[in-house]
Amino acid sequence: MPLVFLYWFFAGPALLLAALSLRGERKRADYVARRLAERPKGLPPVTVIVPVKGYDEGLRENLAALAALDYPDYELIITAHSAGDIPSGVLPARVRVVLAHGTAAGCSEKIQNLTAAVRAARKRTEVLAFADSDGRVTSGWLRALVAPLAEPGVGASTGYRWFLPDPPDFWSLMRGVWDAVAAGTLGAGNNRFAWGGAMAIRKEVFFEARVPEFWQGALSDDYALTAAVHAAGLSIAYAPGALTPCLEHTTGGRFLRWTRRQMAITRLYAPRLWWPGLIAHLFYCGGMAASIIASVRGNRLAEWALIAQLSPGMLKGLNRTALAKASLPGYEAWFKRHAWVHAIWVPLSTWVWLIALVSSSFARSIEWRGRRYALKRGARG
Repeated sequence: MPLVFLYWFFAGPALLLAALSLRGERKRADYVARRLAERPKGLPPVTVIVPVKGYDEGLRENLAALAALDYPDYELIITAHSAGDIPSGVLPARVRVVLAHGTAAGCSEKIQNLTAAVRAARKRTEVLAFADSDGRVTSGWLRALVAPLAEPGVGASTGYRWFLPDPPDFWSLMRGVWDAVAAGTLGAGNNRFAWGGAMAIRKEVFFEARVPEFWQGALSDDYALTAAVHAAGLSIAYAPGALTPCLEHTTGGRFLRWTRRQMAITRLYAPRLWWPGLIAHLFYCGGMAASIIASVRGNRLAEWALIAQLSPGMLKGLNRTALAKASLPGYEAWFKRHAWVHAIWVPLSTWVWLIALVSSSFARSIEWRGRRYALKRGARG
C-alpha cells in the first residue's frame, strides 16, 4: 500500500499537469494567425538598440540583418562598454556606435550600455526597440514588434527566439527544445514577461513607467522592464512576427551553464514563475520516473499512465513548432527536417528543466559575458 500511495502521489499530479498543459492552445494559434495577418500602418520613428560584447557566431550577418529591416524610419545603434568589445569587421554601414564607458554600482554592464544608447537616441524617435547580437532578425521583425504598441493599454511588445542550428548537433537542438517551452507561454492578452532580444516600448511610456529607475541596480534588463510596465498598469503584447531566429551552436557544458543562469535570474526577478515551475517539474519528473519503474516491474496500468502523461507534452511541442514555422516562413526547409525533435525530445528536455531549476536554487552569482555578478535579494521584479 505505501508503494501504491507513493506512486500515485507523483503520477496523479503529473497526469493532471499533462492534461492541463494543452489549455489555451487553440486560442494561442488563433492569436498568432491574426497577428501575422496584420498590415500595420502609421509606423512611428524607431531607434533600434543592440548591445555587443565580444564575438557571437554569425555576428556580422546578424547586425547586417538589423541594418536592412523593412521599416520606413529607424536608426540602428550598436552599444558597448568600450570599443574593444566590438570585433573588427562586423559593423554594417548604416549604424551609430554608442560607448558607455564608466560603471554603475550593482548594475549589469548590458543595462549600462542600453541606458547610454537610450540617452543617445535621436529626439524624434517615438519607439525604442531592443535586440540581441546573437539573433538574426527577419526583414519584417520591427514592423511586427511596433504594431501592438498602438493598441490601448499596451505598454510594451515582445517577440522571442527560436534556435535553428544548421547544421544541427545534439546539444544545439536540445537547447532549442528546452527554450521553446517559454515561447509556448506567449500569446493573447497580458504576457508575463518581455524578452530582451526582441522588445519595444514607446519612448514616452519608457520614461513614464520609470524604466530607468527599475534598471538601477538590476542585472536583467527585460525582467526589470517587465516589472516597470506591469507596475504602471500596462500590458505586454506578444508579437509572433518578431520571433527571432538564432542560428548559433552550443556545447553541452555551455548549454547547461546557460540554463542554470537563465533560471537563477528568473528565481531572483520572477519568483512567481520560478516556484510553480520547480514544483510542477518535481511532480512531473517524479511521475515519469515512477511510471517507468512500475512499467519495468510489469505494471500495465503504469505503462498507460506514462503514455497519457507524455503524449500531451509532445503534442504541445508540435504545436509550438507549427506556430514558429508560421512565424518564420523563410526557414520552412529547416522545420521540415528537424521539427520532429520538438516532440520526441520533450520528455528529455523536461529533465533538463528540472536540473536547471534545482541547480539555480543554489546559485549565488552568475557569469555573464565574462563578468561575474552577485545575485542580490530585493531586486525589483
